[in-house]
Amino acid sequence: MKPIIAGNWKMNKTIDEGLSFVNEVKNRILDKNDAKVIFCPPFTSLFSIARLLDNSTFCLGAQNVHSEIEGAYTGEISVQMLKSADVEYVILGHSERRKYFGETDKFIKRKIDAVLKGGLKPIVCVGETLDERNSGQTKEVLKKQIENGFNNLEGISRENLILAYEPIWAIGTGKTANESQITKAHNSIRRIMHSIFGENGHKVPILYGGSVNMDNAGSLINIDGVDGFLIGGASLNVENFCKIIELVTD
Repeated sequence: MKPIIAGNWKMNKTIDEGLSFVNEVKNRILDKNDAKVIFCPPFTSLFSIARLLDNSTFCLGAQNVHSEIEGAYTGEISVQMLKSADVEYVILGHSERRKYFGETDKFIKRKIDAVLKGGLKPIVCVGETLDERNSGQTKEVLKKQIENGFNNLEGISRENLILAYEPIWAIGTGKTANESQITKAHNSIRRIMHSIFGENGHKVPILYGGSVNMDNAGSLINIDGVDGFLIGGASLNVENFCKIIELVTD
């Protein structure tokens, strides 16, 4: 399985800034085939960056999508709109969407369903708060989020799904989960994947996200069960992002 490096730009970079960034990364990385690199810019940059990525091995992802096909949902974007912009992946269930926009497991499940039926690939984020970790609830939280998101959904296969473990207390804080914490969490997620997909559960990529940077990426990628990264802040800097890609593919 190729390591996956997904850069979540969040609400950063104008169209011109995004094009310049992607072009610099392309020129430096030269379409390395030993990793899957996914750029996830804001909606406004998707179409322009898709054109820049034509005939390359780099992939394009969106940061969110609505669960409905169309309708009176001011400010929202549908799966078909993303497909028309040549988007392949969609981040769903990110803790910032859960926290700031009140997205529940039930609502995220509807989004996962829409994305799968629409032919896109979800990158589904799960993770616990610091209070939940300190009270020993990490396994239960992960199990609840995953099962609430996938139970009884049709059209799920390990080929069109990525999971991302992002401990909420490590996102943007400079804190990183230690090897033991990451291993235990990824093992828990893997067991849940086996319960859903049977023996193919081990083929679902599980990314780690939470203050990943060029100083810790080399050691994090060697942790058993880590199949790549979902990167926030470090994905906004060409030097940092390229260095992480190089560390993962060396």
